[in-house]
Amino acid sequence: MKIAAWSKFVRRACVAAGFFLFGASALAGPINLVKNGGFELNRGTGQLGVNTSMDHWTSTWGGFNFVFEEGAADTTGAKTWWTTDPLASVLHLWGANNGGANALASSQDGGSFVAVDGAYTPFGLKPIEQMISGLVVGQKYVLSFEWAAAQQHRFHGVTSEKWSVTLGDSKYETATYTNASHASSSWMQEAFIFTATKSEALLSFLAAGTPAGHPPFSLLDGVSLTTLEPEQQTGLVPEPSTVLILLVGGAAMLLARRRRQARPQ
Repeated sequence: MKIAAWSKFVRRACVAAGFFLFGASALAGPINLVKNGGFELNRGTGQLGVNTSMDHWTSTWGGFNFVFEEGAADTTGAKTWWTTDPLASVLHLWGANNGGANALASSQDGGSFVAVDGAYTPFGLKPIEQMISGLVVGQKYVLSFEWAAAQQHRFHGVTSEKWSVTLGDSKYETATYTNASHASSSWMQEAFIFTATKSEALLSFLAAGTPAGHPPFSLLDGVSLTTLEPEQQTGLVPEPSTVLILLVGGAAMLLARRRRQARPQ
């Protein structure tokens, strides 16, 4: 093959390899094993296990666990199991629309979110849970989510909030956030590494906060569980971009060698 033709062949091969690797990388993006991780599939704003449910998630009756549509927490509120007291029958969180110290921020995921009283005493704290299937034993996964701190409307005082998370036999906790009276925090990102020991694992979120009677609320959104990239699993497999660089570099070296061999002696 002539040098010019070989050069053109190498360039085309490198371009084709680039498109192939880019396409393969895009098509093989991480799949979220958590269903309804953004809490959009629900029966509207309300108390979970009482008058509202969420697809793929369970919440035992007795906890003070709510799902809010975006913009409802400090406006229309959410119905509770209290039906005799008009003030207690609808729950709100402090926000800009009801005299709160700051506006309730929107999560990056957007839309609906979960809000849980982390110091509820009448019936005890109840988690929200989902059984995760399709795990590969020995495989590493990253559990990520957004969370924020807030306080129930009409209550006063500094509160603290956090999430306790279990996935199978593994347990994680966020840092504790100290929240000012009548206030809420911005949304915070969390990520934990998990190694599967079974093909199924129960994912559980349990709010924890203080003090009781000043309802500290932990908010949750954007829950995701995805497989780590191959190079993060073993540290031996290069990324597609690295493979492309190696291909281009090797082709360039081969082309230079053929050019040297073709020069008249």
